[in-house]
Amino acid sequence: MAQGSVQVTHTGSVRTGRWRRRTGEYGSLAAALEAAGDGDVLSLAPGTYRENVVLERAVTLRGPGGAVGSVRIAPADGVALTVRASAVVEGLHVEGEDAAVPAVLVESGRPELTGLRVVTRSAAGIEVRGDARPTVRRCAVDNPAGTGVTFADGSGGALENCEVLAAGRSGIAVRGGSSAHLSQCRIHHAGGAGLLLTGEGSTVEAVGCEVYEIKGAGVQLTSRASGELTDCTVHRTSGDGISLDTEAVVKLTDCEVHDVPENAVDLRSRAQARLARVTVRRFGRNGLSVWDAGTRAEAAQCEVHDSTGDYPAVWVSDGAAASFTSCRVHDVPDALVVLDRGSSVEATDTDLAQIRGTAVSVSDGATVALEQCRIRDAATGAWFRDHGSGGTVRDTTVDSVASGIIVTKGADPAVEGCTITSPTEAGVFVSAAGRGSFTGCRVTGSLGYGFHVIDGCRSALTRCRTERCARGGYEFADAGPSAPEGSGGGPVVEDCTSDESAEMASARPTVPAARTEPEPDGLLGAFAPQQAGAAGAVRPAAEAQPAARPAREVLAELDALVGLENVKREVRALTDMIEVGRRRRQAGLKAASVRRHLVFTGSPGTGKTTVARMYGEILSSLGVLERGHLVEVSRVDLVGEHIGSTAIRTQQAFERAHGGVLFIDEAYALAPEDSGRDFGREAIDTLVKLMEDHRESVVVIAAGYTTEMERFLAVNPGVASRFSRTITFGDYTAEELLRIVTQQAEEHEYRLGDGTDEALLKYFTVIPKGAGFGNGRTARQTFEAMVERHAGRVAQLPDPTTDELTLLYPDDIPVLP
Repeated sequence: MAQGSVQVTHTGSVRTGRWRRRTGEYGSLAAALEAAGDGDVLSLAPGTYRENVVLERAVTLRGPGGAVGSVRIAPADGVALTVRASAVVEGLHVEGEDAAVPAVLVESGRPELTGLRVVTRSAAGIEVRGDARPTVRRCAVDNPAGTGVTFADGSGGALENCEVLAAGRSGIAVRGGSSAHLSQCRIHHAGGAGLLLTGEGSTVEAVGCEVYEIKGAGVQLTSRASGELTDCTVHRTSGDGISLDTEAVVKLTDCEVHDVPENAVDLRSRAQARLARVTVRRFGRNGLSVWDAGTRAEAAQCEVHDSTGDYPAVWVSDGAAASFTSCRVHDVPDALVVLDRGSSVEATDTDLAQIRGTAVSVSDGATVALEQCRIRDAATGAWFRDHGSGGTVRDTTVDSVASGIIVTKGADPAVEGCTITSPTEAGVFVSAAGRGSFTGCRVTGSLGYGFHVIDGCRSALTRCRTERCARGGYEFADAGPSAPEGSGGGPVVEDCTSDESAEMASARPTVPAARTEPEPDGLLGAFAPQQAGAAGAVRPAAEAQPAARPAREVLAELDALVGLENVKREVRALTDMIEVGRRRRQAGLKAASVRRHLVFTGSPGTGKTTVARMYGEILSSLGVLERGHLVEVSRVDLVGEHIGSTAIRTQQAFERAHGGVLFIDEAYALAPEDSGRDFGREAIDTLVKLMEDHRESVVVIAAGYTTEMERFLAVNPGVASRFSRTITFGDYTAEELLRIVTQQAEEHEYRLGDGTDEALLKYFTVIPKGAGFGNGRTARQTFEAMVERHAGRVAQLPDPTTDELTLLYPDDIPVLP
């Protein structure tokens, strides 16, 4: 389309002392703009204008009515349209091809941009800077190479009924203390965040907007930015729905977040969020996750439901806090998980229902305060898991669960005025040094016991009542090895009643019930009485171990292995670091902290398990590990078949490895490429936490193919940070495989006859080395096959000589597969 003419309609204002012409026609935009003054209207004829248009006066630049795109501003390079005044721009098609600059740049004034279509491959479709405050209405931006719309350098403005059709980076970015008001806008098909706010003072107010088909987070706020979203929808993202970091603040009202594979709403690093009447559904990880001390979320009249993954609906950890008022959480694996000292959750008048696992889980010193809440249809109502974990549960009902309230491993909640109805296992279950006070509580219709306290746990029961409990209202088993010292061997009971008897004695029961069998199946099965370790972790008693070999002896054995020169150097470097650190501490000097967890990558049969076993021995001889033994596990040992069992299996494997090395073979199988509802991620998440909590007592080595292990390390942000280094085990050369066979022969008192070594070298050179090739294992299998063929040959001799009994010949080599 050729360039058209520009008609200028003048306002009739006085200029240089004379009345100007009321109309004029010009052959270029530059000429028309030179002649125009404030208030003039420039009407563009259809055509393509290959000019860099700069508006420095308050004019109106208008395309003709009719087909979209009939007027195109399309220079070869540079900014297509620059606005530096309170101008009006209407009905233009703007194209930019310069990746270093925006297609439309608004630098000052309060211009109005209406009905623009910006199709470009620029740094930004529209960029607003400095003191500019534009109003942008009914505009569309298509910029697959950069940002859709950018507000920067303290600028501001409003977008009304606008659409970002595509963006290579963020859809709309607000940074550098800028502010934006978005009304009825749509942002989709962005390669970064849909809406990004970053920097102190950067703010956004969005009303009635939709963000979808985003490859990053739907809405992301960071570095003290703030936002208020009302009646907005975020869905179909590849990352989190809404993400806050580094003291960012957001208020969400009447919003909806759904169909996101990661966290629906994620807060970290002292971020703050207030949610009112927000609905979160169909999320892959957490519906709401809150991390780090100083981070806080407040939710009122919100709903979280229909998880598509196997993670808790609400996750609060690392000292964060959250509060819920009149909210609903339902149809999820676990409803509320709060962990780590300093973390806390308050919930009032809140429903937790249709929970496949635990409704409320409290661990690692965290606390909750539940009041007038309702829990129903869950495997466990509330589980206080370990020492320091507790809080209060008041006037709350728990209905149709396997277990109402579980207290274990030193946890000590205060439960008051609660009613537990129709549990299938126990209304209240306390074990493994758990405590807890229960005042004015009632258990009715239990298929098991009402209150079941074992291991001599010193819980306090006051004015409690049980009714229609199939196995009995109260069961207090003998004190076990995990009973707290000086506890006296049981709960303190006062003014408690049951429909089985008039009233229980006001004191600790003196006749304990005989109960030595394991706990019921399901979640309770993990707490059969066992020996408690010093740190509170349940683990088997240590087996008698032979004295550890000196490190130099184990290193000498490592050096004797065929090949693996890179591996030997890495292990010796680690050993030297640990030994020097030990000596520096003995000398009263500071010693560098050495992370001992390792990743072994390489093909099967390259010695990964053998080296792991030696590594454990070395650490034991240096006093780093108590025993140095190796516990080898794979996916089948860690991943359970139902909610909750994976974490238990993983912890049990960790406990077996206490004082030694946990070797995870084919660790990448925990993170399959198409994970779906796979429980492997739960095992990884559990491992990450255990590796940190017990880094002084267990060393973890994850092993597998090189490429697949890269995926494993990327599945969780904490995984890669837990491992100090990756050691690659290369494939054996043909010469090294020959040396392995030679060593095997010498060990078993065989010899290689004339020409056998050359034949073996050729055999190992041409043998197929596909996915099934076993490296050192193949060499050993080759030797075993040679011995078998030798036996078949020599057995036919009537009186074989010593040479005939020991020599292996080329004919004994098996046929190539």
